[in-house]
Amino acid sequence: MSVYDKFVANKRLRRATILILVCLIFYLFRSMLSLFLLTFIFTFLSVQLVRSVQKHVRVKPIFILAPLYILIIAVVIWAASNYIPQLVNQSSKIINSLTKFYESKEFRDSKYVSYIYEYLQTINLDNQIKTATTQVVNYITSVGAIGLNIFMSFILSFFYTSQIDDMNKFGRQFLTSNYGWLFEDIRYYGQKFINTFGVVIEAQLMIAVVNTVLTTITLIVMKMPGVIALAAMVFILSLIPVAGVIISLVPLSFVAYSVDGFKYVIYIIIMVIVIHMIETYFLNPQFMSTMTHLPIFFTFVVLIVSEELLGAWGLIIGIPIFVFFLDILGVHSIGGGQKKRKKIRIRRDG
Repeated sequence: MSVYDKFVANKRLRRATILILVCLIFYLFRSMLSLFLLTFIFTFLSVQLVRSVQKHVRVKPIFILAPLYILIIAVVIWAASNYIPQLVNQSSKIINSLTKFYESKEFRDSKYVSYIYEYLQTINLDNQIKTATTQVVNYITSVGAIGLNIFMSFILSFFYTSQIDDMNKFGRQFLTSNYGWLFEDIRYYGQKFINTFGVVIEAQLMIAVVNTVLTTITLIVMKMPGVIALAAMVFILSLIPVAGVIISLVPLSFVAYSVDGFKYVIYIIIMVIVIHMIETYFLNPQFMSTMTHLPIFFTFVVLIVSEELLGAWGLIIGIPIFVFFLDILGVHSIGGGQKKRKKIRIRRDG
């Protein structure tokens, strides 16, 4: 038996080698990471929608997707023309009000914040703010590239999902080719990736929407300024598992203190605690019932490491990627706990 035949016959070594090669390819094309991930997320969500509709009505995917995508484009255009100017205006007002409040005599004379002010002076906050502002400007200048990636991902997901049956039929031809073992292993990893990454991302999006709605309602009741800007910030931060709600507490507390002192800060803390409890005891079990949760310690460690390796994307996709690799290693699998419990029940019944 040749070395090639031995390699093909050794499934464990073969799959490990392919996984390393796939990771290397993604690393070489890391500049296109945003396009890959956005395309996958849009495609996953649209395929889930199509399959859900087809369970009740037998209709071609194009007749489901075309009206939906046209509606989404219309809503985006309407929201961009009506709310982006308000978002920019409210964001600038919040920044200006916080800057004035930070520089005010009331803030510096307060016994509660004097220690904080002295600490901020020691870490040279002014220069850090200037550096952060420069970074924000750089991010804003890259909005065009981000918008292009979103648009391309949106279009690619439409073409793939609208022809999903033909795509699946075409893909199955690779399994019977001369290198069918290679594509069989790629399909194996693809199914694992969808079962982990896709489910977690879908659940986190639903959690982010619910968190944003609850927070926005509370901010409106409290008559906080810049509700649209704060709601957008909360939605983005809610995409970060576990830590997102906690991180959002800091800017919300500063805005609340500038409005009505520590009384509003306490209200904000209570709101964040309540939303965090809803997320922990209701949303996570409801939206992520098919997966075993990671300990909070591992969650924060993965977020820190993934942010260092992948930047802002790492905060969103770090947990799903980590769960994917745990699933590959056989350490942590989606639905594993439920399957084990079902087996135990069957044995007991038997």
